[in-house]
Amino acid sequence: MPVRGRRCAGGVRGAHVPAYVRRVRSRYVTTNGIRCFCLEAGPPDGPFVLLLHGFPELAYSWRYQLAALGAAGYTVVAPDLPGYGRSDKPDVTYDCEWINACLVGVVDAYGRDRFVVAGHDWGGILVWTMARRYPARVAGVIGVNTPDLPRPPVPPVELLRQVFADTPIYIIQFQKRGVAEWVLGTWGRGPDDFVEMIFGDATTRNPGAFPPDVLDVYKDAFRPAGALTPPIEYYRNLDRNWHLTADLADRRVEVPCLMISAADDPVLTPAMTEGMEERVPDLRRVVIDDCGHWTQQERPEETNRAILGYLAELGTW
Repeated sequence: MPVRGRRCAGGVRGAHVPAYVRRVRSRYVTTNGIRCFCLEAGPPDGPFVLLLHGFPELAYSWRYQLAALGAAGYTVVAPDLPGYGRSDKPDVTYDCEWINACLVGVVDAYGRDRFVVAGHDWGGILVWTMARRYPARVAGVIGVNTPDLPRPPVPPVELLRQVFADTPIYIIQFQKRGVAEWVLGTWGRGPDDFVEMIFGDATTRNPGAFPPDVLDVYKDAFRPAGALTPPIEYYRNLDRNWHLTADLADRRVEVPCLMISAADDPVLTPAMTEGMEERVPDLRRVVIDDCGHWTQQERPEETNRAILGYLAELGTW
């Protein structure tokens, strides 16, 4: 059987988590030659929703949405992306074609054909490519923070090197293999300090979003030797992805889509969604106030409300 596993709380813990979250289950799915760890909720025969997390997150990042969508009757699945957490970390090229093949294979393993896909941060990059590469399979797209951006005239890292020639940003610094792993793995307390730094800004705006027990889930995932390399490899394939998706450049996403933006995201701002209708004509927008980058964790109720409202209007698939 391609889908197998056990029922458990899926690593969701802590008194601050609503009781219904503990109905989330976990299992491993075999797809594209690897095993992906998945959290799931809801009935086995509901409309299928796939949730894709970002960097440096996990399926756990969707804990509130898993519970809410499952309770609403959807079959909802959030994998640890290939190379993350409890999913396999093969020594391969982590380009968008290979990653999305793995993720569509997760849907196949559940015996489903069409699905709605939601993605935050890096997951948000993947969903727009997935919708264009698999148009017969994707019934709807939910972008969380990450808009569908126009194709740049040159490969993106090459462009960033031109724009930030004197002050290279982290995406540029990630390109040389081994350097980022050494810095993030050895600076101070290594991955523990990295996790606290990454999520720290959210605690000033929404102080309840990342209590110590939540941060511990991420620390546990990134402490093992080599755990940081596959997630960083996603960034090292940005230029490769630009070449691989050349045939998709003029293809529009023709299904109904929802774009959820966070008013206070310092990088993926709501303004970046302007012009999306040229490529995503059937688009609904929601902006969540008092929210930074980690939208579905900082403002879970508002995120759930937006997603469930969109899904209710989408009809069946």
